[in-house]
Amino acid sequence: MLRKNEVITTILRVFLGATFFIHGLAKFQGGIENTVGWFESLGLPGFTAYIVALIELIGGIAIVLGVGTRIISILFAIVLAGAIVKVKLAVGFLGNGQMAGYELDLALIAISIYLATTNKSFLALDNVLFRSEKA
Repeated sequence: MLRKNEVITTILRVFLGATFFIHGLAKFQGGIENTVGWFESLGLPGFTAYIVALIELIGGIAIVLGVGTRIISILFAIVLAGAIVKVKLAVGFLGNGQMAGYELDLALIAISIYLATTNKSFLALDNVLFRSEKA
């Protein structure tokens, strides 16, 4: 029997995955070298742009499909925490009129933590790949 919280968890999982997939795709479509340059301007090694973009792109697809949700959710939370500390904290919770604040990042962290700590959700491939031993 399908429970209401499984449906809500699925909605959150698909939303989070789609959001990250779109951000990762945008980094590659906009020219990953631009993102590399921006990361370097923040004092980060350029290769971290590739790591973040791949986590967002591949992780986004995986989360939508429900594969490796817990691990990828933790990676998403780490990426978001890094974005807040390195970029968004200086502009405040709501931003400064030129750049968005970190309110959305916090909401996405909350969703990521929820997904990392909850049971599998409805329509997730993890349910097929890693069946629990319930009789």
